[in-house]
Amino acid sequence: MPLTFEAPPRRIAMLSYHTCPLATLGGKKTGGMNVYVRDLSRTLGEMGMEVDIFTRSQDECQPRVKHDLGPHARVIHIPAGPEQPLAVNDLVAYIDEFVANILAFAATEGHVYDVIHSHYWQSGLAAEKLRAAWGGAPIIHMFHTLGHLKNQIARDASEYAPQSRLEGEARVVQIADRLVAATPAEVAQLCDLYDADPAKIVVIPPGVDTNHFHPLPQAQAKQMIGIPPHRKNILFAGRIEPLKGIDTLVEAIALLNARHATSLADTCVTIIGGDPWAETLDAEMERLHKLRDDLGLEELVAFAGARDQEILPMYYAAAEMVVMPSHYESFGMVALEAMAMGTPVIASEVGGLAYVVRDGYNGFLVPRRDAEALAGRILSLLHDSELRARLSAQAQEYAHGYDWRAIAEAMLRQYDEVAAQATVWA
Repeated sequence: MPLTFEAPPRRIAMLSYHTCPLATLGGKKTGGMNVYVRDLSRTLGEMGMEVDIFTRSQDECQPRVKHDLGPHARVIHIPAGPEQPLAVNDLVAYIDEFVANILAFAATEGHVYDVIHSHYWQSGLAAEKLRAAWGGAPIIHMFHTLGHLKNQIARDASEYAPQSRLEGEARVVQIADRLVAATPAEVAQLCDLYDADPAKIVVIPPGVDTNHFHPLPQAQAKQMIGIPPHRKNILFAGRIEPLKGIDTLVEAIALLNARHATSLADTCVTIIGGDPWAETLDAEMERLHKLRDDLGLEELVAFAGARDQEILPMYYAAAEMVVMPSHYESFGMVALEAMAMGTPVIASEVGGLAYVVRDGYNGFLVPRRDAEALAGRILSLLHDSELRARLSAQAQEYAHGYDWRAIAEAMLRQYDEVAAQATVWA
Protein backbone atom coordinates (compact mmCIF):
# COMPACT_ATOMS: atom_id res chain seq x y z
CA MET A 1 0.00 0.00 0.00
CA PRO A 2 1.20 3.57 -0.60
CA LEU A 3 2.79 5.41 2.30
CA THR A 4 2.98 9.20 2.51
CA PHE A 5 5.29 11.10 4.83
CA GLU A 6 3.34 13.29 7.23
CA ALA A 7 6.23 14.20 9.53
CA PRO A 8 9.68 15.58 8.76
CA PRO A 9 11.98 12.83 7.47
CA ARG A 10 14.42 11.38 9.96
CA ARG A 11 17.08 9.79 7.77
CA ILE A 12 18.89 11.61 4.94
CA ALA A 13 21.30 10.17 2.36
CA MET A 14 23.72 13.01 1.56
CA LEU A 15 25.74 12.36 -1.62
CA SER A 16 29.12 13.99 -2.18
CA TYR A 17 30.55 11.57 -4.72
CA HIS A 18 33.67 13.29 -6.02
CA THR A 19 35.01 14.91 -2.85
CA CYS A 20 34.98 14.19 0.88
CA PRO A 21 33.54 16.88 3.19
CA LEU A 22 36.35 16.22 5.66
CA ALA A 23 39.12 17.07 3.16
CA THR A 24 41.50 19.95 3.89
CA LEU A 25 40.36 23.26 2.39
CA GLY A 26 42.23 24.49 -0.67
CA GLY A 27 43.11 21.10 -2.10
CA LYS A 28 42.61 20.27 -5.75
CA LYS A 29 38.91 19.39 -5.42
CA THR A 30 38.14 20.94 -2.04
CA GLY A 31 36.45 24.23 -1.41
CA GLY A 32 33.06 25.69 -0.59
CA MET A 33 31.10 22.55 -1.43
CA ASN A 34 33.08 20.49 1.09
CA VAL A 35 32.37 23.07 3.79
CA TYR A 36 28.71 23.24 2.78
CA VAL A 37 28.10 19.48 2.96
CA ARG A 38 30.04 19.15 6.21
CA ASP A 39 28.39 22.04 8.08
CA LEU A 40 24.85 21.42 6.81
CA SER A 41 25.13 17.73 7.77
CA ARG A 42 26.55 18.52 11.19
CA THR A 43 23.79 21.04 11.89
CA LEU A 44 21.06 18.67 10.72
CA GLY A 45 22.52 16.03 13.02
CA GLU A 46 22.43 18.45 15.93
CA MET A 47 18.74 19.03 15.13
CA GLY A 48 17.95 15.32 15.41
CA MET A 49 18.22 14.14 11.80
CA GLU A 50 20.17 10.97 10.98
CA VAL A 51 22.53 11.99 8.17
CA ASP A 52 24.72 9.58 6.22
CA ILE A 53 27.17 11.30 3.86
CA PHE A 54 28.28 8.94 1.10
CA THR A 55 31.53 9.87 -0.65
CA ARG A 56 33.92 7.95 -2.90
CA SER A 57 36.82 6.34 -1.03
CA GLN A 58 40.16 7.79 -2.16
CA ASP A 59 42.34 6.00 0.42
CA GLU A 60 41.94 2.34 1.37
CA CYS A 61 43.60 3.10 4.73
CA GLN A 62 40.79 5.50 5.73
CA PRO A 63 38.13 4.11 8.07
CA ARG A 64 35.03 3.24 6.08
CA VAL A 65 32.81 5.14 8.52
CA LYS A 66 33.88 8.31 10.34
CA HIS A 67 31.96 10.07 13.12
CA ASP A 68 33.81 13.40 13.03
CA LEU A 69 30.59 15.39 12.62
CA GLY A 70 28.81 14.28 15.79
CA PRO A 71 26.61 11.38 16.89
CA HIS A 72 23.91 11.77 14.19
CA ALA A 73 26.05 12.52 11.11
CA ARG A 74 28.42 9.99 9.56
CA VAL A 75 30.84 10.18 6.63
CA ILE A 76 30.86 6.85 4.81
CA HIS A 77 33.68 6.15 2.34
CA ILE A 78 32.34 3.97 -0.48
CA PRO A 79 34.73 2.09 -2.83
CA ALA A 80 34.17 3.07 -6.46
CA GLY A 81 37.07 2.55 -8.82
CA PRO A 82 40.69 2.77 -7.63
CA GLU A 83 40.91 3.99 -4.02
CA GLN A 84 43.07 6.97 -4.91
CA PRO A 85 42.52 10.55 -6.11
CA LEU A 86 41.29 10.67 -9.71
CA ALA A 87 40.45 13.46 -12.14
CA VAL A 88 36.83 14.53 -11.69
CA ASN A 89 35.98 13.89 -15.33
CA ASP A 90 37.15 10.27 -14.99
CA LEU A 91 34.74 9.49 -12.16
CA VAL A 92 31.62 9.04 -14.31
CA ALA A 93 32.80 5.51 -15.11
CA TYR A 94 32.46 4.44 -11.48
CA ILE A 95 29.02 5.85 -10.59
CA ASP A 96 27.31 2.45 -10.97
CA GLU A 97 29.83 0.85 -8.61
CA PHE A 98 29.34 3.72 -6.15
CA VAL A 99 25.57 3.17 -6.21
CA ALA A 100 25.86 -0.61 -5.84
CA ASN A 101 28.12 -0.30 -2.81
CA ILE A 102 25.84 2.31 -1.19
CA LEU A 103 22.92 -0.07 -1.64
CA ALA A 104 24.93 -2.90 -0.10
CA PHE A 105 25.90 -0.73 2.86
CA ALA A 106 22.32 0.42 3.46
CA ALA A 107 20.99 -3.15 3.18
CA THR A 108 23.54 -4.41 5.69
CA GLU A 109 22.39 -1.82 8.22
CA GLY A 110 18.72 -2.14 7.33
CA HIS A 111 18.39 1.58 6.55
CA VAL A 112 15.67 3.24 4.50
CA TYR A 113 16.27 6.87 3.54
CA ASP A 114 13.49 9.44 3.45
CA VAL A 115 15.33 11.95 1.25
CA ILE A 116 18.37 11.88 -1.03
CA HIS A 117 20.28 15.18 -1.03
CA SER A 118 22.88 15.20 -3.81
CA HIS A 119 25.66 17.70 -4.49
CA TYR A 120 27.33 18.35 -7.88
CA TRP A 121 26.11 16.74 -11.07
CA GLN A 122 27.73 13.32 -10.69
CA SER A 123 26.07 12.81 -7.32
CA GLY A 124 22.78 13.74 -8.98
CA LEU A 125 23.19 10.89 -11.49
CA ALA A 126 23.90 8.52 -8.61
CA ALA A 127 20.82 9.83 -6.80
CA GLU A 128 18.57 8.90 -9.73
CA LYS A 129 19.75 5.30 -9.55
CA LEU A 130 19.36 5.18 -5.77
CA ARG A 131 15.84 6.58 -5.97
CA ALA A 132 14.85 3.73 -8.29
CA ALA A 133 16.34 1.16 -5.91
CA TRP A 134 14.86 2.76 -2.79
CA GLY A 135 11.28 2.90 -4.04
CA GLY A 136 11.04 6.54 -5.00
CA ALA A 137 12.82 8.43 -2.21
CA PRO A 138 12.72 12.09 -3.37
CA ILE A 139 15.84 13.88 -4.62
CA ILE A 140 16.90 17.36 -3.57
CA HIS A 141 19.88 18.52 -5.60
CA MET A 142 22.37 21.40 -5.44
CA PHE A 143 24.87 21.92 -8.26
CA HIS A 144 27.32 24.32 -6.53
CA THR A 145 28.86 25.10 -9.93
CA LEU A 146 27.42 24.87 -13.45
CA GLY A 147 29.27 23.70 -16.56
CA HIS A 148 27.65 26.24 -18.88
CA LEU A 149 28.71 29.09 -16.58
CA LYS A 150 32.25 27.73 -16.49
CA ASN A 151 32.31 27.64 -20.29
CA GLN A 152 31.16 31.25 -20.54
CA ILE A 153 34.32 32.48 -18.80
CA ALA A 154 36.79 29.82 -20.05
CA ARG A 155 39.90 31.26 -21.71
CA ASP A 156 40.93 28.18 -23.67
CA ALA A 157 39.84 24.63 -24.44
CA SER A 158 41.51 23.19 -21.33
CA GLU A 159 39.08 25.12 -19.11
CA TYR A 160 35.89 23.97 -20.83
CA ALA A 161 33.47 21.62 -19.11
CA PRO A 162 33.20 18.35 -21.08
CA GLN A 163 30.01 17.50 -22.94
CA SER A 164 29.37 14.62 -20.52
CA ARG A 165 29.06 17.17 -17.70
CA LEU A 166 26.66 19.41 -19.63
CA GLU A 167 24.49 16.42 -20.51
CA GLY A 168 24.68 15.11 -16.94
CA GLU A 169 23.63 18.46 -15.51
CA ALA A 170 20.72 18.67 -17.94
CA ARG A 171 19.62 15.19 -16.87
CA VAL A 172 19.77 16.04 -13.16
CA VAL A 173 17.78 19.25 -13.69
CA GLN A 174 14.97 17.15 -15.16
CA ILE A 175 14.93 14.23 -12.69
CA ALA A 176 15.39 16.07 -9.37
CA ASP A 177 12.27 16.65 -7.29
CA ARG A 178 13.67 19.91 -5.93
CA LEU A 179 16.62 22.06 -7.00
CA VAL A 180 18.35 24.28 -4.44
CA ALA A 181 19.89 27.48 -5.80
CA ALA A 182 22.24 29.61 -3.74
CA THR A 183 21.02 32.91 -5.18
CA PRO A 184 18.21 34.30 -7.37
CA ALA A 185 20.81 34.67 -10.14
CA GLU A 186 21.33 30.90 -10.10
CA VAL A 187 17.59 30.38 -10.52
CA ALA A 188 17.74 32.42 -13.72
CA GLN A 189 20.79 30.45 -14.90
CA LEU A 190 19.07 27.10 -14.30
CA CYS A 191 15.98 28.24 -16.19
CA ASP A 192 17.75 29.98 -19.08
CA LEU A 193 20.61 27.54 -19.64
CA TYR A 194 19.03 24.22 -18.60
CA ASP A 195 15.30 24.80 -19.14
CA ALA A 196 14.62 24.04 -15.45
CA ASP A 197 11.07 24.23 -14.12
CA PRO A 198 11.06 27.32 -11.87
CA ALA A 199 8.30 25.75 -9.75
CA LYS A 200 10.73 23.18 -8.37
CA ILE A 201 13.59 25.59 -7.58
CA VAL A 202 14.03 27.10 -4.14
CA VAL A 203 16.64 29.68 -3.07
CA ILE A 204 18.49 28.69 0.10
CA PRO A 205 21.93 30.29 0.48
CA PRO A 206 24.83 28.52 2.20
CA GLY A 207 25.42 29.28 5.86
CA VAL A 208 28.35 30.11 8.09
CA ASP A 209 29.36 28.64 11.44
CA THR A 210 29.34 31.76 13.61
CA ASN A 211 30.64 29.75 16.57
CA HIS A 212 33.77 28.91 14.59
CA PHE A 213 34.09 32.13 12.60
CA HIS A 214 33.89 35.14 14.88
CA PRO A 215 36.12 38.16 15.56
CA LEU A 216 39.46 37.46 17.27
CA PRO A 217 42.19 39.87 18.42
CA GLN A 218 44.33 40.57 15.37
CA ALA A 219 47.61 40.69 17.30
CA GLN A 220 46.94 37.25 18.77
CA ALA A 221 46.02 35.83 15.37
CA LYS A 222 49.20 37.20 13.77
CA GLN A 223 51.30 35.68 16.52
CA MET A 224 49.60 32.29 16.07
CA ILE A 225 50.35 32.08 12.33
CA GLY A 226 53.74 33.80 12.35
CA ILE A 227 53.00 37.21 10.83
CA PRO A 228 54.98 40.07 12.45
CA PRO A 229 52.63 42.34 14.44
CA HIS A 230 53.44 45.45 12.36
CA ARG A 231 52.73 43.80 8.99
CA LYS A 232 49.42 44.18 7.19
CA ASN A 233 48.11 41.09 5.48
CA ILE A 234 46.05 40.62 2.30
CA LEU A 235 44.52 37.13 2.13
CA PHE A 236 43.27 34.79 -0.58
CA ALA A 237 41.82 31.40 0.40
CA GLY A 238 40.52 28.78 -2.01
CA ARG A 239 41.43 26.31 -4.71
CA ILE A 240 44.34 27.10 -6.99
CA GLU A 241 42.71 27.07 -10.41
CA PRO A 242 42.25 29.58 -13.25
CA LEU A 243 38.60 30.17 -12.30
CA LYS A 244 39.70 31.83 -9.05
CA GLY A 245 41.48 34.72 -10.79
CA ILE A 246 44.53 34.72 -8.51
CA ASP A 247 46.58 36.12 -11.37
CA THR A 248 44.46 39.30 -11.21
CA LEU A 249 45.38 39.70 -7.53
CA VAL A 250 49.09 39.23 -8.30
CA GLU A 251 48.86 41.77 -11.15
CA ALA A 252 47.09 44.26 -8.85
CA ILE A 253 49.87 43.93 -6.29
CA ALA A 254 52.42 44.53 -9.06
CA LEU A 255 50.62 47.76 -9.99
CA LEU A 256 50.67 48.93 -6.37
CA ASN A 257 54.31 47.97 -6.00
CA ALA A 258 55.20 50.05 -9.07
CA ARG A 259 53.18 53.11 -8.06
CA HIS A 260 52.87 53.00 -4.26
CA ALA A 261 55.78 50.92 -3.05
CA THR A 262 55.83 52.64 0.34
CA SER A 263 52.22 51.55 0.94
CA LEU A 264 53.33 47.93 0.60
CA ALA A 265 56.47 48.28 2.70
CA ASP A 266 54.87 46.49 5.65
CA THR A 267 52.39 44.35 3.72
CA CYS A 268 52.28 40.70 2.75
CA VAL A 269 49.93 38.74 0.50
CA THR A 270 49.12 35.21 1.68
CA ILE A 271 47.61 32.73 -0.79
CA ILE A 272 46.05 29.72 0.92
CA GLY A 273 45.39 26.67 -1.26
CA GLY A 274 47.06 23.95 -3.27
CA ASP A 275 50.49 22.42 -2.66
CA PRO A 276 53.27 24.90 -3.47
CA TRP A 277 55.94 22.45 -2.23
CA ALA A 278 55.08 19.53 -4.52
CA GLU A 279 57.97 18.05 -6.47
CA THR A 280 55.96 18.73 -9.62
CA LEU A 281 53.67 21.74 -9.39
CA ASP A 282 50.31 21.54 -11.11
CA ALA A 283 49.89 23.81 -14.13
CA GLU A 284 48.10 26.70 -12.38
CA MET A 285 50.41 26.76 -9.36
CA GLU A 286 53.43 26.75 -11.68
CA ARG A 287 51.92 29.57 -13.77
CA LEU A 288 51.23 31.70 -10.69
CA HIS A 289 54.73 31.15 -9.30
CA LYS A 290 56.21 32.24 -12.61
CA LEU A 291 53.95 35.30 -12.76
CA ARG A 292 54.91 36.31 -9.23
CA ASP A 293 58.61 35.87 -9.93
CA ASP A 294 58.47 37.63 -13.30
CA LEU A 295 56.83 40.62 -11.60
CA GLY A 296 59.46 40.66 -8.86
CA LEU A 297 57.00 40.00 -6.03
CA GLU A 298 58.82 37.16 -4.24
CA GLU A 299 59.05 39.22 -1.04
CA LEU A 300 55.42 40.33 -1.16
CA VAL A 301 53.41 37.27 -2.23
CA ALA A 302 53.62 33.97 -0.32
CA PHE A 303 51.97 30.65 -1.19
CA ALA A 304 50.94 29.01 2.09
CA GLY A 305 49.40 25.77 0.82
CA ALA A 306 46.13 24.18 1.93
CA ARG A 307 45.04 24.90 5.50
CA ASP A 308 42.70 23.02 7.82
CA GLN A 309 39.44 24.72 8.75
CA GLU A 310 40.49 24.73 12.40
CA ILE A 311 43.33 27.21 11.78
CA LEU A 312 41.60 29.20 9.02
CA PRO A 313 39.94 31.71 11.42
CA MET A 314 43.40 32.84 12.53
CA TYR A 315 44.27 33.75 8.93
CA TYR A 316 41.04 35.69 8.51
CA ALA A 317 41.56 37.52 11.81
CA ALA A 318 45.16 38.40 10.91
CA ALA A 319 44.13 39.94 7.58
CA GLU A 320 43.19 43.52 6.81
CA MET A 321 41.10 42.18 3.94
CA VAL A 322 40.20 39.03 2.03
CA VAL A 323 40.40 39.26 -1.77
CA MET A 324 38.26 37.03 -4.01
CA PRO A 325 39.12 37.92 -7.65
CA SER A 326 37.16 34.97 -9.08
CA HIS A 327 35.90 34.84 -12.64
CA TYR A 328 32.86 32.91 -11.38
CA GLU A 329 31.50 31.79 -7.99
CA SER A 330 28.11 30.19 -7.45
CA PHE A 331 28.11 31.76 -3.98
CA GLY A 332 31.48 32.39 -2.35
CA MET A 333 31.50 30.87 1.14
CA VAL A 334 34.96 32.24 1.88
CA ALA A 335 33.44 35.73 1.67
CA LEU A 336 30.82 34.82 4.26
CA GLU A 337 33.40 33.27 6.59
CA ALA A 338 35.60 36.36 6.35
CA MET A 339 32.65 38.64 7.06
CA ALA A 340 31.69 36.60 10.13
CA MET A 341 35.24 37.24 11.37
CA GLY A 342 34.74 40.96 10.75
CA THR A 343 37.20 41.01 7.85
CA PRO A 344 36.21 43.16 4.83
CA VAL A 345 36.06 41.46 1.44
CA ILE A 346 37.03 42.72 -2.01
CA ALA A 347 35.46 40.50 -4.64
CA SER A 348 34.76 40.28 -8.34
CA GLU A 349 31.22 41.30 -9.25
CA VAL A 350 30.29 37.84 -10.50
CA GLY A 351 27.84 35.08 -9.59
CA GLY A 352 27.08 34.68 -5.92
CA LEU A 353 29.76 37.18 -4.91
CA ALA A 354 27.65 39.95 -6.42
CA TYR A 355 24.84 38.72 -4.15
CA VAL A 356 26.69 38.27 -0.84
CA VAL A 357 29.08 41.26 -1.02
CA ARG A 358 27.27 44.60 -0.78
CA ASP A 359 29.51 47.19 -2.33
CA GLY A 360 30.57 49.81 0.21
CA TYR A 361 28.69 48.11 3.06
CA ASN A 362 30.46 44.86 3.97
CA GLY A 363 33.20 45.06 1.35
CA PHE A 364 33.80 46.12 -2.23
CA LEU A 365 32.93 44.72 -5.65
CA VAL A 366 35.16 45.20 -8.70
CA PRO A 367 34.87 44.04 -12.33
CA ARG A 368 36.42 40.62 -12.91
CA ARG A 369 39.90 40.55 -14.46
CA ASP A 370 40.31 44.26 -13.67
CA ALA A 371 43.65 44.53 -11.86
CA GLU A 372 43.48 48.33 -11.94
CA ALA A 373 40.15 48.51 -10.10
CA LEU A 374 41.25 45.82 -7.65
CA ALA A 375 44.48 47.68 -6.89
CA GLY A 376 42.50 50.84 -6.13
CA ARG A 377 40.25 49.12 -3.61
CA ILE A 378 43.18 47.34 -1.95
CA LEU A 379 44.99 50.65 -1.57
CA SER A 380 41.97 52.36 -0.01
CA LEU A 381 41.56 49.61 2.60
CA LEU A 382 45.28 49.59 3.40
CA HIS A 383 45.29 53.35 4.01
CA ASP A 384 41.92 53.97 5.67
CA SER A 385 41.63 52.30 9.09
CA GLU A 386 38.27 53.98 9.76
CA LEU A 387 36.88 52.51 6.52
CA ARG A 388 38.17 49.07 7.51
CA ALA A 389 36.56 49.36 10.94
CA ARG A 390 33.18 50.40 9.50
CA LEU A 391 33.13 47.65 6.89
CA SER A 392 34.28 45.16 9.53
CA ALA A 393 31.40 45.90 11.90
CA GLN A 394 28.83 45.82 9.11
CA ALA A 395 30.27 42.63 7.62
CA GLN A 396 30.00 40.82 10.94
CA GLU A 397 26.40 41.92 11.46
CA TYR A 398 25.50 40.88 7.92
CA ALA A 399 27.03 37.40 8.27
CA HIS A 400 24.95 36.60 11.33
CA GLY A 401 21.89 36.43 9.07
CA TYR A 402 23.43 33.30 7.52
CA ASP A 403 23.88 31.23 10.67
CA TRP A 404 23.75 27.52 9.79
CA ARG A 405 20.86 26.80 12.15
CA ALA A 406 18.54 29.06 10.14
CA ILE A 407 19.77 27.60 6.86
CA ALA A 408 19.28 24.01 8.09
CA GLU A 409 15.75 24.82 9.24
CA ALA A 410 14.95 26.14 5.76
CA MET A 411 16.38 22.96 4.24
CA LEU A 412 14.35 20.77 6.61
CA ARG A 413 11.19 22.44 5.39
CA GLN A 414 12.14 21.42 1.85
CA TYR A 415 12.85 17.85 2.94
CA ASP A 416 9.44 17.78 4.61
CA GLU A 417 7.68 19.10 1.50
CA VAL A 418 9.26 16.71 -1.01
CA ALA A 419 8.84 13.76 1.35
CA ALA A 420 5.17 14.60 1.89
CA GLN A 421 4.65 14.72 -1.87
CA ALA A 422 6.44 11.43 -2.50
CA THR A 423 4.56 8.13 -2.69
CA VAL A 424 6.58 5.11 -1.61
CA TRP A 425 5.26 1.66 -2.32
CA ALA A 426 6.00 -0.66 0.62
